[in-house]
Amino acid sequence: MNLEVNGIVHEVFVEDRTSLADALREECGLTGTRLGCEHGVCGACTVLINNRPERSCLVLATQTEGDAIGTIEGLAKSPTVLAPIQRAFREAHGLQCGFCTSGMLLTAQSLLEHDPDPSPETIRDWMHGNLCRCTGFDQIVESVQLAASMIKQDQEREE
Repeated sequence: MNLEVNGIVHEVFVEDRTSLADALREECGLTGTRLGCEHGVCGACTVLINNRPERSCLVLATQTEGDAIGTIEGLAKSPTVLAPIQRAFREAHGLQCGFCTSGMLLTAQSLLEHDPDPSPETIRDWMHGNLCRCTGFDQIVESVQLAASMIKQDQEREE
């Protein structure tokens, strides 16, 4: 089957029961998608499917043929230029050990595409399915707010 990941089509050979997380890691070599609980609870394996955050451990790879999949590897414009959400998490200390970070960043990115100026309550609501044991959610909320302001500033500069 074909998986379109970060705009690139990958021809993969998977069994019907192969999760999207396993296909991304083992067939596509995209190891930024983390496997935590493998029950859809922790959010570490979150990817974007058609720009919506989904738990890749709960989705079968075969269910995503024809869908656009986004992983952490496709978030930045280039290896040397971080996306605003990545810069904001670094600057506001929204990450620590890094295990949950890819799922957090992709969920936050999706939120900001849906709501460019989210309230702290909206951020907490969107992020509630992504668990972090290290950082604490205050810094994560601050990171998403900072990313929103960075994106707004970038858009103003472009105009």
